[in-house]
Amino acid sequence: MEMLHRTLLAAVAASALLATAACGSGFDDDSSDSAQQQSGPVSLQILIGSSGQAETTAVQEAAAKWASSSGNTATVTPAQDLTQQLGQAFAGDSPPDVFYVDAGRFADYASVGALEPYGDKISNSSDFYESLRTTFTYDGKLYCAPKDFSTLALVVNTDLWSKAGLTDADIPTTWDQLTSVSQKIKAKGTVPLALGDTRDRIGAFMVQAGGWITSVDGKTATADTPENLQALQYVQGLLKNKYAEYPKALDAGWAGEAFGKGKAAMTIEGNWIKGALSADFPNVKYTVHPLPAGPKGQGTLSFTNCWGIAAKSKHKDAAVKFVEAMTIADQQMTFAKAFGVMPSRQSAGGQFTQQFPADKAFIDGAAYAQGPVNAPKMDSVLADFDTGLQGLTNGDPKALLARVQKNTQSALGQ
Repeated sequence: MEMLHRTLLAAVAASALLATAACGSGFDDDSSDSAQQQSGPVSLQILIGSSGQAETTAVQEAAAKWASSSGNTATVTPAQDLTQQLGQAFAGDSPPDVFYVDAGRFADYASVGALEPYGDKISNSSDFYESLRTTFTYDGKLYCAPKDFSTLALVVNTDLWSKAGLTDADIPTTWDQLTSVSQKIKAKGTVPLALGDTRDRIGAFMVQAGGWITSVDGKTATADTPENLQALQYVQGLLKNKYAEYPKALDAGWAGEAFGKGKAAMTIEGNWIKGALSADFPNVKYTVHPLPAGPKGQGTLSFTNCWGIAAKSKHKDAAVKFVEAMTIADQQMTFAKAFGVMPSRQSAGGQFTQQFPADKAFIDGAAYAQGPVNAPKMDSVLADFDTGLQGLTNGDPKALLARVQKNTQSALGQ
């Protein structure tokens, strides 16, 4: 869940990065510090935000393989707190050559010139899912190669589903059907849906209604729209009717935990729920389906990282070649098997579905997924939005969206 939850410390680190750039340290200068090594083997420093030992080992093995074949060296270091350590490295003018960049942080780094915009130097870069390319595009440039990704889908507890007298034919594919099956599940004394109480879950309904917080290029605030209002009013109806409950109301830390404990028949979560259920609730039987479509069709959210390259790296050419090796389809499938991520290349989608057929709904979501807000300086705006969503049951959706609109315009300098 590291990708989805930003700590106050992380926000402070990012602010320090922006302040440092603004004070003149800068990342766009042509100082000798950023002079490229012209010959001989290079030593790349790679900083990753690892999900655990399986990911660390897989990346270290892939890096060692690349180093052996290229004659270079590559040192992979798992960060304790990736955002904090990157902020400190940039502020100290000593960033690693290559590093993970969370999609929610990408615009902060790109906007101050901390990243090398190398994305289109990667072979067949158009093979990356378009939604992921959009996520890592800033001012019209594809800055970095998407590493992998996750999407949200509808997860159904098959035992509780049957208990409510429902069959596979009742899996909801629209909002109306979601309401209908929720009525039947509630009538049997079970909470229908465990729903996370932030934009990282409720935002999917906004996308299904045809809305989002900002424009595609991240330059215009689009929160206060009829589409977003329709989405929040629908979710509010689910909450008021007890068709959906937030995790706290179910004595759970997150919706996946509530689902695993059997406190809800459905949840909306990403493919990370597989590992969590396997580890903590191995006896829960479940199936995964696309999220129900809204008034404007299917919609989900994607969560992703890219392989960032420091603008001040002395080894940019080697760094690009390293990222190239990390993002070929075969290597992405190796990562998928090692620690459960989904490949960011469309050409690997068929292999992934064949290997993991139960995850088809997750990877199919890439075709209609919305990435995180692609604009800098939005942390406080989004945190305030989440606070408003946590009080949505008895709140005023229209007033909430008006506040998000105003705050977003301010963050964007409008």
